[in-house]
Amino acid sequence: MALHRDSSIDHQELLFLQTLARQYPTIAKASTEIINLQSILNLPKGTEHFLTDIHGEYEQFHHVLKNGSGSIRTKIDDEFGNTLSLKDKKSLATLIYYPREKLELIKQEKVDHEELEDWYKITLHRMVQITKRAASKYTRSKVRKALPEDFSYVIEELITEKDEVQNKEAYYNEIIHTIIRIGCADEFIYALSSLIKRLIVDHLHIIGDLYDRGPGPHNIMDLLCRYHSVDIQWGNHDVSWMGAAAGQGALIANVIRIASRYGNLDSLEEGYGINLIPLATFAMETYRDHDCSLFAMKGSTSPDQVLDLGDASLNRKMHKAISIIQFKLEEQLIKKHPEFEMGDRDILSRIDYEKGTLSIDGREYKLLDTDFPTIDPKDPAKLTPGEEQVMERLKNSFVHSDKLQKHIRFLYAKGSMYKVFNGNLLYHGCVPMDKDGKFLTMRIGGKDYSGKALFDILEKWARRGYFGKGEEKEYGMDILWYLWTGPKSPVYGKARMTTFERYFIAEKETHKEEKNAYYTLYNNPEIVDGILKEFGLDGDFCHIVNGHVPVEQKKGESPVKCGGKLLVIDGGFSRAYQKTTGIAGYTLIANSHGMRLMSHQPFTTLKDARETGRDIHSQPFEFATYPSRVYIRDTDYGRQLQERVADLKELLQAIREKVGNSMAIEYRINCSDMIPGSPTIEETIAFL
Repeated sequence: MALHRDSSIDHQELLFLQTLARQYPTIAKASTEIINLQSILNLPKGTEHFLTDIHGEYEQFHHVLKNGSGSIRTKIDDEFGNTLSLKDKKSLATLIYYPREKLELIKQEKVDHEELEDWYKITLHRMVQITKRAASKYTRSKVRKALPEDFSYVIEELITEKDEVQNKEAYYNEIIHTIIRIGCADEFIYALSSLIKRLIVDHLHIIGDLYDRGPGPHNIMDLLCRYHSVDIQWGNHDVSWMGAAAGQGALIANVIRIASRYGNLDSLEEGYGINLIPLATFAMETYRDHDCSLFAMKGSTSPDQVLDLGDASLNRKMHKAISIIQFKLEEQLIKKHPEFEMGDRDILSRIDYEKGTLSIDGREYKLLDTDFPTIDPKDPAKLTPGEEQVMERLKNSFVHSDKLQKHIRFLYAKGSMYKVFNGNLLYHGCVPMDKDGKFLTMRIGGKDYSGKALFDILEKWARRGYFGKGEEKEYGMDILWYLWTGPKSPVYGKARMTTFERYFIAEKETHKEEKNAYYTLYNNPEIVDGILKEFGLDGDFCHIVNGHVPVEQKKGESPVKCGGKLLVIDGGFSRAYQKTTGIAGYTLIANSHGMRLMSHQPFTTLKDARETGRDIHSQPFEFATYPSRVYIRDTDYGRQLQERVADLKELLQAIREKVGNSMAIEYRINCSDMIPGSPTIEETIAFL
C-alpha cells in the first residue's frame, strides 16, 4: 500500500500507519529496514527451475531435482574451469547429489587413513568454494536461514570473507583441519551438500501432472512437501486425484483404472493405504470365468507380469471391473450436466448389445469385447448393488487416507490453474479457443466465462469441490471431473477422451483425440500476444510455459514455439512416452542472465547414478538471453519490496510532517532509540 501524501491523514491511512508502526516501532528500525530492502533489490534474481508432466517417475524426478537440471555442474565448471579434470568434476557433482552413498564408495577405495584425510581436505575446500559461489547472489540473512542447524556457525565462517583476519588462508585451513580431526567431516559434507542444493535453485515450478503412469507419485509428493519454495499448476491427472481424494466416484474409478493399466496398484495400496480388497473380491466373483485379455497392463514386459496383489489375471479382472464402473459413473455425470456439452460421450447408451457394435459419428464399429455381465441394456449407466458397495468402500478408503489427504491439501495450498510469475505465464494445457483464435465460452452457474475468467471460475469450483459442503461441494467435484476430461477444460484441451474406444475398438481412427485449436495457433504471434495480454502480461521478454502434450523431438518437433514466446516443455519425462518423444523430458532454467532449455536423455537408475557417477545427459539450449542482467528489483518480488520501501518512507515522512510544529516531539521521535521513555512511532501515531 502506497500512502497518499496530502495535508491530512484519512482513517484508512491512519490504520495502516498504526499497523506498520507496530512492526517498526522506532525511526531507526524503520530506516534500517529501508536500507536492507534497498540492498536486496540490487542482488541478482534467483534461479527458477521449471518441470512438467512428471507422471510418477520418482527416480528421474529425484535426480533432476538434485542436480538442478545441470545447474550444479555449471557452478562447478564456473568455479574451477580447467583446473579440475572432467573426472574430478563428475565425482564432486555426484558427491553433492548423493553425499552418503558417494562417501561409502570413497571409503572403500581409500582404505589408507592418510589418503582419506588428504581427500577430505581437498574435497572440503572445493565444496566450500562451490558453496560460496552458490551463496553469492543472496543476502547474508537469507543464507543464514538456509544453513543446516548443526553447522551453521562454522559454515558461515568459511563462506564469509573476514577482512580483519590477516592470515586468512591459515584461518580457514585450521577450521577444515579441525573438522577432520574431530571426526565430523562426513556430517559436514552432508550439510554442505544440502546447502548447495538449497541455494542453487531459488524456486521450483511444477507445471502439472505429478500423478499417474509411474510408480512413485507418493514419493514425489513427499519430496515436494519438504521443498523450500515451490508452486504447482494443476494438470488433468492432478485434478483427477484431487477429485478422488474429495470422494468423487468417477475420478476414484479413474485413478484405480490408470494404476491397473500401468501396473501401479501398489502405489495406491502401499503408498496411500487404499484398501483394494473389496474391488479384488468383486472382480474375482463377477469376472471369474470371463475373458479380460483386453485389460492387460500397458507397457509391461509381459502381459502376464506378476504384481504384488496377485497374478496378472486378477489385475486384468480388477482393471475391467473398475473401467466399467468408471464408464457408468461418467455417463451419469454427462446426463446430469447437459451444460457440459458432452452428450456425444454417453457411450454405453450407444451400444447395440445384441449386435455387439457401437455407433460413433454415424459409423458402426464392432466391439472387441461384448462381455458385460454388470450392464443392463435398458439402463446401462446404473451400478449394480455389488458395484455400489465396492464404490462406497473405495470412497471411504480414499477420503480417510491421511497421507493422500495431506498431499492433496498441499496441491491446493501450493497449486492453482495458472500462475503469472516474473513475466512468465504458466499453465498446464491450453487456453481453449476456436479455429479463429477466439476464446471458447463455457456456461457455469448461468453465466458465460472465457479466457482468464474461465480459468478463475474453474479454480474456484475446484476448490469448493474439496473444501465445500453439501450441493456446493458436489458441483465442485463434478467440475473436477470435467477438468479431467471436458472439451473446454484448460488442463485437458481436447475434444473428447476416447478411453472406451481404446479398449474396445480396433480401428485406430476412433482413438484419435482432437486437440484444441490452441495447438495449431500457438505459433501465431498475435494469438500468443493476445493470451499474454489476457493474463496481464506484455513485453518482449514475456513467455508462456506449458506442458501436457509431449513434444516429439524424434520427428523434428521443437519445444520452442512462436519464436520463443511459448515453450512446451513436456518431452517425455514419463517412460510411457519416451518411445514417442525420443528423449526423457525437457526442463527449463531461468536465472539472472536468461532462460535455458534442457533436453534430457533417459535416466538409468539411482543406483547407477550414485555408484558410477552417471548423470542424466542433458543438452542445453540458450533461447533467451537478457540484454542486461536481471536483478531482484526487476522481479515480482522486487516490486513488492519496492512498495514496502515506499510505504516505510511515507510512514517516516508522514510523522515528520505531522509533528513538525512541535520541535520537542519531533526531537524525541528522532532520538527515541537513545532517550529512555521516549515515545515510539506507534505511540506518536496516536497523536495524529
